[in-house]
Amino acid sequence: MAKIAVYPGSFDPITNGHIDVIKRASKVFDHLIVAVLVNDSKKSMFTLDERLDILKHSIDNLDNVSFDSFSGLLVDYCKEKQLSAIVRGLRAISDFEFELQMAQMNRQLYDETETVFFTTSEQYSYLSSSLVKEVAKFGGKIDGLIPDYAIIKMKQKLSRGE
Repeated sequence: MAKIAVYPGSFDPITNGHIDVIKRASKVFDHLIVAVLVNDSKKSMFTLDERLDILKHSIDNLDNVSFDSFSGLLVDYCKEKQLSAIVRGLRAISDFEFELQMAQMNRQLYDETETVFFTTSEQYSYLSSSLVKEVAKFGGKIDGLIPDYAIIKMKQKLSRGE
């Protein structure tokens, strides 16, 4: 049986830290689905279609990685897709506390899927989509933090006042 995992997130936008986790997880699993969470209660900079477009332009050389989206509970998505693992990235102890609670709840709801944690590479330990957006809004340099295509799309959004 193939080991198929999901790496869920808002990816608003995808960061180089996310890409690092995707590349590393793609080496561990037979197939990795990068799934964008649709969360209507959260104000996103990019639409779902824009986030998927940025993902596809940023991860184009990994044959065992695909892209999808979902709403609702992650475990329901895992059941539907018959996934064996959930991939999560950890930057700091504060991430671990939150992610541990989520992993335990997911296991309580659906014990057929394991959560696998990837610790961040040191150069990305401070990086988050929220910080990138904040820096970009104030005209700060975001080169090297997110993929070049994401930078172009973000600058277009900001120049239109979106």
